[in-house]
Amino acid sequence: MPGGRLSQQERQQIALGLADGLAYAEIARRLERPTSTVTREVMRNGGPTAYRADLAHRATERRARRRPAASPHGPAAPGPGGRDSEAVADYEETLTTVLMGSGLSRMAARVLTCLFTTDAGSLTAAELARRLQVSPASISKAIAFLESQSLVRRERDDRRRDRYIVDDELFFQATVASARANEQLVATARQGAALLGAGSPAAHRLENVARFLDFIGESMIRAAEQAREILHTKPAPAAVPAPAEDGA
Repeated sequence: MPGGRLSQQERQQIALGLADGLAYAEIARRLERPTSTVTREVMRNGGPTAYRADLAHRATERRARRRPAASPHGPAAPGPGGRDSEAVADYEETLTTVLMGSGLSRMAARVLTCLFTTDAGSLTAAELARRLQVSPASISKAIAFLESQSLVRRERDDRRRDRYIVDDELFFQATVASARANEQLVATARQGAALLGAGSPAAHRLENVARFLDFIGESMIRAAEQAREILHTKPAPAAVPAPAEDGA
């Protein structure tokens, strides 16, 4: 399987695949690349409707030039907790790409990734701007959207600064909010069904949409309530393999 950076020819094949309506997995299979590589490439370069191979290739070259050169004294020092800084950076880019695929803008996804991968689970706007190397205005806009979706919450710390927080309970709240977002659509669909006359094809279609969304919403809320306690338990420690016994 090929490794390393995508070539310009591979990017052209990605663009052709997107134009043909192929799924990321199928494009990746044809390139013999991981699906995550293709997904990340597309989402960081305009998304499936705006991806252009030539622009994507130039953007990658610019990012490579901006990246600090490797130290002549050997590998970079490990990050906090002895973590591999380069591997963490790659993971953060992958998580950002996945979050963008779920519908978030790139900046909102970057902010959420930064909060998820911070041990404290909270940062101030100034800390986010410094870590992501963007303007405070960009952080403010992203935070406003994430708060509206119940994906982050804010608290005042001892120094009266707003801290933006991700915690386990937010996953439950965001799931319930997402399920309830369909309630108005359900009511509107049923209003249309009544207006268009029972038994008409249009009324039948709208009623089926309402029933479907109603069922999905109730199922999501019920499942979230049943699974809520999982968010407040610690994962079991990984099992340590027993040492092999010497043969007789």
